[in-house]
Amino acid sequence: MAHYSPKAKAGTMRAVYDKLYANCSIFRKLHYEEVPDSYDYNGPNVPNHQSAYAGSPYHQQNNSQLPQSDAGSPASDAVMIKIDVPSPLRDDQQQRYPKEIGKTLLALVFLALNFFLATVSLSLVHDRVPDRDTYGPLPDAFLDRVQPQDWALDVSEILIMVVVNSCVVLITFHKHRFIVMRRVFLLLSVLYLMRSMTMYVTVLPVSSRTYYCSPKSNASSAGVIVKRAFQLISGMGLSINGKQIYCGDYIYSGHTVTLVLGYLVISEYSPKRFWPIHWIYWTASLTGVVMVLVAHGHYTVDVLIAYYATTRLFWTYHTLANNSLLLKQNGNNYIGREWWYFAFRYFERNVRGPIPLQYDCPLSLPTSWAKKSPKLPGRES
Repeated sequence: MAHYSPKAKAGTMRAVYDKLYANCSIFRKLHYEEVPDSYDYNGPNVPNHQSAYAGSPYHQQNNSQLPQSDAGSPASDAVMIKIDVPSPLRDDQQQRYPKEIGKTLLALVFLALNFFLATVSLSLVHDRVPDRDTYGPLPDAFLDRVQPQDWALDVSEILIMVVVNSCVVLITFHKHRFIVMRRVFLLLSVLYLMRSMTMYVTVLPVSSRTYYCSPKSNASSAGVIVKRAFQLISGMGLSINGKQIYCGDYIYSGHTVTLVLGYLVISEYSPKRFWPIHWIYWTASLTGVVMVLVAHGHYTVDVLIAYYATTRLFWTYHTLANNSLLLKQNGNNYIGREWWYFAFRYFERNVRGPIPLQYDCPLSLPTSWAKKSPKLPGRES
């Protein structure tokens, strides 16, 4: 143990107190008494510091071996103080869950590019769809037993709008909204990228005999493709607004992706005690998927592939995000061999552990609203 003279000890204690006073508001309520710069151990007002064991044979024998401090005080009076001051909770959360707005904007750019790529893929596929007068719908265990109902597609897309808007509200009021946003953007980017490839490589016949498909173009120039793509983007890929009039986007179902992902986001980032609401959105998502099939908007295999791809990607991503040890890519981490793992590491390397379910207002209130109202005379809070 280190030994300090009274003067050095007083200076050290005062330095420690000043540091605590400046950083911790709780110490501002403590009463401070000035510590003297020097202390006379031989003065007339000094109390007796003699140990109760001073008269023992052991003490008399070993007293001469006790080291003395610079001012002549006994070494037994030396004090070593260690005070652990935890970092404020707000700073700790900012370090564990950084906003990183730049990464969120980059993830949004990735989503926009892949959504545009999916619309371009559909614009190209539309001219390659087999002639519906020659090739009828493929045999399907569900579609062959249910007559097509055109109104069912509108029901499905209304449910999509309800689920998506609910997700927007939830993410907006989530305390760590930027982390949740970039996760959703990245997941949608991966799903749209895979969908743009699967619908292009294998073109299936139109699944419905009643759904309207725009006439094909004899010569699909770049201008025609871009025009179709922007028309699809303006309608967000929905048929209810009359913008989705192109056929061929079957493998896999974009409606199912949106409904399933919306439910997963709500169940993951809303309080667990809201389980009745989770069941409501689960029912809404399931109903929307069934309505797509009732309308013959997709084959059953499209829905199954979409469900599998969306759930596996969501659960795998969040397993990695909630376990920081899996951020290391080594021979034992086989999930690290996913082709999108490099993007995951970039976006999640500064996030430590699962995101707490905390919420706040995204807009700061005026300072005048935050002021406390004056107390009434004679009334305590």
